Amino acid sequence: MNLLAYILLLALSGLLVGALARLALPGRDPLSIFQTISVGLLGSFAAGLVSYAIFGGEGNYGGIVFSILGATVVMYFVRRSRGGGLLDPGTPGGKRGDRRERDLNRRH
Repeated sequence: MNLLAYILLLALSGLLVGALARLALPGRDPLSIFQTISVGLLGSFAAGLVSYAIFGGEGNYGGIVFSILGATVVMYFVRRSRGGGLLDPGTPGGKRGDRRERDLNRRH
């Protein structure tokens, strides 16, 4: 397999895992396709390290399931960095209080 095909397959797997991780958490997450791919790849990498640490490199345990769980944890931390939480995606570049103030100002 040449390098270009490998990179494309890696991006598609990252997109799939990242999209499933975004679906696993409730609420809308304003991420671009490249950010979703990054979440999926980072989650897969983290899951691979954890799997290697637990099982000691004996086989490929978990595979896609561990990848989705790892990407879901990464997505949770992305939400926390935006001021959100498990049920609240937060706002890009803002904190939770900023969003509430902005909502109150729109109502009045």
